[in-house]
Amino acid sequence: MIRFIDLALRRGSKLLFEQVTLQIHPGERVGLVGDNGSGKSSLMALLLHEVVQDAGEVEMPAVWRVAHVAQHTPDSDTSARDFVLAGDIELQQLNAELAAAEAAHDGNRIGDLHARLADHGAYTAVSRAESLLLGLGFQIDQLGSPVSSFSGGWRMRLALAQTLMRQSDLLLLDEPTNHLDLDAIVWLEGWLSRYAGTVIVISHDRDFLDAIARSIWHLDNRHIRRYGGNYSTFERERAQQLAVQQAAYARQQIQVARLESFITRFKAKATKAKQAQSRVKALERMELIAPAHVGSALEFEFATPESSPSPMLQFEAGRCGYGERTILDGVNLVIVPGQRIGLLGANGQGKSTLIKTLVGEIAPLAGTLRPAKGLRIGYFAQYEVERLRPDDTPLDHLGRIARAEDPNVREQVLRDFLGRFDFPGPMATSPIGPFSGGEKARLALACVVWLKPNLLLLDEPTNHLDLETRHALTMALAQFDGTVIVVSHDRHLLRSTVDEFLLVAHGKVEPFDADLDEYEAWLRRNRPNADATQGDAKAGAAKDAKPESAEERKARRAAEADERKRRAEQRKPLEKRMTAAEKAMAAATAERDALDAKMAGDDASLDWTALMKQRAAAQAALDTAEAEWLECAAAIEELDAAAS
Repeated sequence: MIRFIDLALRRGSKLLFEQVTLQIHPGERVGLVGDNGSGKSSLMALLLHEVVQDAGEVEMPAVWRVAHVAQHTPDSDTSARDFVLAGDIELQQLNAELAAAEAAHDGNRIGDLHARLADHGAYTAVSRAESLLLGLGFQIDQLGSPVSSFSGGWRMRLALAQTLMRQSDLLLLDEPTNHLDLDAIVWLEGWLSRYAGTVIVISHDRDFLDAIARSIWHLDNRHIRRYGGNYSTFERERAQQLAVQQAAYARQQIQVARLESFITRFKAKATKAKQAQSRVKALERMELIAPAHVGSALEFEFATPESSPSPMLQFEAGRCGYGERTILDGVNLVIVPGQRIGLLGANGQGKSTLIKTLVGEIAPLAGTLRPAKGLRIGYFAQYEVERLRPDDTPLDHLGRIARAEDPNVREQVLRDFLGRFDFPGPMATSPIGPFSGGEKARLALACVVWLKPNLLLLDEPTNHLDLETRHALTMALAQFDGTVIVVSHDRHLLRSTVDEFLLVAHGKVEPFDADLDEYEAWLRRNRPNADATQGDAKAGAAKDAKPESAEERKARRAAEADERKRRAEQRKPLEKRMTAAEKAMAAATAERDALDAKMAGDDASLDWTALMKQRAAAQAALDTAEAEWLECAAAIEELDAAAS
């Protein structure tokens, strides 16, 4: 296992965390969460021996093989297939030894190495590499293409495939979904579910963390706290913990105020001096509870559209593409006010091409595109952050957009608006160039909001955004009164903001008459080539399966309903015990607080021995009730985990 013992780590002058004692068991799946700069990537760097701790110890089995994704993929003429094969370091070493043995005509050594290669799975290595590439969205005709022919996002997929190719005991993944579409993310979740080693992952994709993580480590305020379960469980427990901490803090502040008041009033009186001194000692011994604190969450909203023409946009007999190359054909769309559409489909199928055509960034190759009078589009492009001028400041960038419509807009209005997106005074006038990807994406998003659109066209708006900003965007979109068309791999955002889906695939744009869960299930059922570990990866690539029929969907939903009913029956007695435990906790807490208030009062005739016994009994009852509640909560969590 991995053990951190009294660990402390600095980066520069900043103390990231201290006195951390935690352990990771073999096969555990850990999700690291926390604010930017809290030390998540530094913790991974520590495990990779790229940095050294300032105090404490890090213990990890010396024989463990560690795999992590390289930050940069070299510009190389090596084919994609061979690049991924190179990730299996042991295989490369065995092949090199075999070549040396053959050159030396060492028959015994050659026989031994062939046996070791067979045990290692060398003869299925090519098909495994191809399966990884196909699963991550590459096409069969791209497998022999040189690495240098791929763009930056696709090279990151190559680096991920190379990492997954390596046989490892510990897999470190830092934002692995950043350059993946939803299809590839669903495949990756399936692959990781079969991975036998230990996984530590940093991700801002809450659905991905829910699917992968079995424990969450929260890095906050120079400490790391472990939460059992996935990200949704962490959110619930964290909220409960903050509520309990704030309530305890409030109660203690009342007690402190009473003690301080007694000391102030009676410390100079001879008859009360002894009692006042005892209160001073009690105050000194008291372990003060810190107030619950959550970093200020970003909040914003889209303005209510001034008008919503109907239909807003019509595209008839449309053909989309570039020059001589047709990507989509036969597109017929009528967009009406209030629609909330999510575009589904793998990368390269034409989702971004459709968005660019609708917004007017590229002209349709054929057909008629009719935007309505009064249409006001807010467009967030997939690579929006790359359009920002590095020498501009946020104030410059927003000002240029704002003054195109109102040359007299006041600077203070712009500053106030930027402040809502966490660009305070000095940051609003700093060059954009050194900003992080998340800060640039937040600025681009602010500019879209400023335009007060009635139609939002969003192409991967969550790229580079942290969990807090994604949540703010999700809330803003959910409350937006206008029309939305969105491409996103963030399933939580899609579930929260979209009412209908269009499937963009095989050159067509067609309604997908099912929900997002069914789309994920359809992907898993119809991509056997990507999950294969041996054999010809080409075998399943040409399959063009349809979504399940209405009868199949009805039967599956009935089975799922029966399963939900069965789980509900199992939950009932546990929930009943939890309710009883909550009542017992409330009663014990009330009794304990009443005794605390009584002991903090001015009555000198109190029987302190009896009161302390009563308080101890109340605390014991509270501890028992809390233990009962936690036991039931853990059992319910296991039921939920088994169902997911």
